[in-house]
Amino acid sequence: MSARCYPLATTTWDQAEYDAMQRVIASGHFTMGKEVQLFETDFANYVGSKYCVMVNSGSSANLLMIAALKFSKNPKFKINAGDEVIVPAVSWSTTYYPLQQYGLKIKFVDIDIQTLNYDLNMLEQAVNDKTRMIMAVNLLGNPNEFHKINKIIGDKNILLIEDNCESLGAEYQGRQAGTFGLMGSYSSFFSHHISTMEGGMIVTNEEELYHILLSLRAHGWTRNLPKENKVTGTKSDNEIEESFKFVLPGYNLRPLELSGAIGVEQIKKLPKMIEARRQNANKFQKLMQKFSWIQIQKEIEKSSWFGFSLVLDINASTTRLKLIERLSEARIDCRPIVAGDFTKNDVIKWFDYEVFGEMKNAKIIDKFGIFIGNHHYPLDAEFELFNNVLEKIG
Repeated sequence: MSARCYPLATTTWDQAEYDAMQRVIASGHFTMGKEVQLFETDFANYVGSKYCVMVNSGSSANLLMIAALKFSKNPKFKINAGDEVIVPAVSWSTTYYPLQQYGLKIKFVDIDIQTLNYDLNMLEQAVNDKTRMIMAVNLLGNPNEFHKINKIIGDKNILLIEDNCESLGAEYQGRQAGTFGLMGSYSSFFSHHISTMEGGMIVTNEEELYHILLSLRAHGWTRNLPKENKVTGTKSDNEIEESFKFVLPGYNLRPLELSGAIGVEQIKKLPKMIEARRQNANKFQKLMQKFSWIQIQKEIEKSSWFGFSLVLDINASTTRLKLIERLSEARIDCRPIVAGDFTKNDVIKWFDYEVFGEMKNAKIIDKFGIFIGNHHYPLDAEFELFNNVLEKIG
């Protein structure tokens, strides 16, 4: 099969990442260790958070965020089975699955057709005295309008967490997306802003949640906890006992030392890679002014532009299927906007859920939306190819 002229994802690695892997290979230490710890420190510093915990995927990061709230001793943070959690109707599957797995009541709310994040009017209407948590998803690099979400929350007993797996580097009011909630998740999968092969991160400023995350990440044991910690108090000096002392029903979601070493190199490059994506976005926005039959995502403050969404006008002279065919013929990769309207999927029969109101915009995205890739290098030739396809369509 011939290479794609305009792929969805490309490697961000160069010799630095391969040298980092060789450094790990030479050390003979492949399981989670000092390289992972260094990356966690560097990542926390980049986003401006006190703590970072690296795991093996963004999906695992979402799972541990929910688990940490379940096992918190702090009544301010604790969630219980049956608690209501509001989610946007457009996101990835593993935004929702941990909520189901911990017995939470999921309330789906429609998205805004322009920003692709929450329809804030619908969100405000959906909040009631049963709502315990709002999960904000920053879609395709676009941060939510957090000052409006916080205004909706007000003094209510409602937690805010973020699925920021698609939006590393996005900024709102001078802060990094992923740091507005009690915890935020990130992904470092191949197609994301940085790549550590597989990988995910959770950030938080709360020490108790950080310690719970450390335990849950590795078997629910005390081994990785500091001597003075918010899970067990003071650890004993019996190393054998503390190395095999299990206190929480955890998992094995540890990242490889290889992934940590690659992350150390990737985070150094991230500012320039984000800037390149924004420069591409400026060109893309100007290009798309020519095509009134396609709506693109409205940027909220400083998106990190994971990709470029395209939503066909319902009266467009072509269909989504025909557009996909033309793009494929030109060897331009595309895919649906995340998972489209998630409420259409059979898997929700396993959920305790409610669909709040009509999923009007989520259905439009599902039927008429696709997205194409953005990258860490100039896309002038790719945009010319893309422009030619659209001009031939009309």
